[in-house]
Amino acid sequence: MSPSSEKSSAVAEALESLANGVVPDRLTLRDAVRALLAQLATSAPGRSVEVRVPPYGAIQCVDGPRHTRGTPPNLVETDPVTFLQLAAGRVEWDTAVADGRIRASGIRSDISPLFPIR
Repeated sequence: MSPSSEKSSAVAEALESLANGVVPDRLTLRDAVRALLAQLATSAPGRSVEVRVPPYGAIQCVDGPRHTRGTPPNLVETDPVTFLQLAAGRVEWDTAVADGRIRASGIRSDISPLFPIR
């Protein structure tokens, strides 16, 4: 099985676990988050927004001015489960921001049009 197939299966497995009310195991969750972050970076290339999903990964995406040091001016951070749900279209951006599951700062940080990730 190719690495990309393994990552796709991790996403499917993680989403199935969540649909059944179970948090996926750590390795599956890690691989699913990393696969979806890579897909997000591909679908919105650039370096003006940093998306963090601790402890599994962070990417820069969205075309525009880039930062080079310190905390980026446009930052989105969320937990792994929320990120998976957002990526799959199982939670709305505005809902997750309103209840604190997504922390977004900066004028370019509303990346809601990028979800669900395709």
